Amino acid sequence: MAPAFRLSLKAKVSDNMSHLMVDFAQERRMLQALKFLPVPSAPVIDLAESLVADNCVTLVWRMPDEDSKIDHYVLEYRRTNFEGPPRLKEDHPWMVVEGIRQTEYTLTGLKFDMKYMNFRVKACNKAVAGEFSEPVTLETPAFMFRLDASTSHQNLRVDDLSVEWDAMGGKVQDIKAREKDGKGRTASPVNSPARGTSSPKRMPSGRGGRDRFTAESYTVLGDTPIDGGEHYWEVRYEPDSKAFGVGVAYRSLGRFEQLGKTAASWCLHVNNWLQASFTAKHGNKAKALEAPVPDCLGVHCDFHQGLLSFYNARTKQLLHTFKAKFTQPLLPAFTVWCGSFQVTTGLQVPSSVRCLQKRGSATSSSNASLT
Repeated sequence: MAPAFRLSLKAKVSDNMSHLMVDFAQERRMLQALKFLPVPSAPVIDLAESLVADNCVTLVWRMPDEDSKIDHYVLEYRRTNFEGPPRLKEDHPWMVVEGIRQTEYTLTGLKFDMKYMNFRVKACNKAVAGEFSEPVTLETPAFMFRLDASTSHQNLRVDDLSVEWDAMGGKVQDIKAREKDGKGRTASPVNSPARGTSSPKRMPSGRGGRDRFTAESYTVLGDTPIDGGEHYWEVRYEPDSKAFGVGVAYRSLGRFEQLGKTAASWCLHVNNWLQASFTAKHGNKAKALEAPVPDCLGVHCDFHQGLLSFYNARTKQLLHTFKAKFTQPLLPAFTVWCGSFQVTTGLQVPSSVRCLQKRGSATSSSNASLT
């Protein structure tokens, strides 16, 4: 505080020069008039009022004692796969949100690619910040999967959650080039780098390199089976794609079989080649859909209820619902010809989708011939 309150001292000397006095009465009065702000208390996070929904987190907290001097709050959060109190060391750093004026805040547009999130809050006044609240951990349930490159047709170039149709055979051509140079291994699909690897803790799809989709089945499957509960994911495809399909399939879908043309798969199919069409397919039967074709599709699967619904991902307009009795685990399934698409995972089932299903709207567009 010294630079801000320099003392202007006035020396006083007695008449006989025996005493020398320093008068700082004015400065003392100034210092005594100063009022220092207290350090704010640590907030208390209210778990009962906090909410995780629609890939958003609303966090609510309160101050243990009324404090009119609070200027703002600072919120920190990070992703984790560990339940309970935050660990000292995590793979992901704390993310910071500053300047919060209210005792609640909503984080929007999150991707829940881990099981939990840690949160903590501190209060600040004009002078100093207080201690952080006791950290809390909230569960962030969502459906996460990756594309299983070992199932993909050799004309599909799989890169994480993106797929592009390649007339030259994608990564298979790289193997042939290395073999020609004498640097590669055998041409067996078992040794092909296009096989890829499954996600950690994912269940293998049961398809080896020799059982990847082939011929005109330009298909790739997800690596995580659905055997219960509700799940939601979205896919955006290139509008210029000549053909595109999205849906689910049993593991037993044959390597030559196309989505929707057998009893082992259900899909929405967009065809832009020769004669444009937008159809729902299952068991080699198709139903033409009247709705405009969106550029981004949402897929909702309720395994136990036997419902597979497709939505316009932007407007949440229901496009079609299959009602079936699923007898085996399902895998997300995609097909594309002369085009590309990108999948978004780590999404929760949107509240609007849940409301539609509760009102029974999800079954209104079902076609008995396709179930």
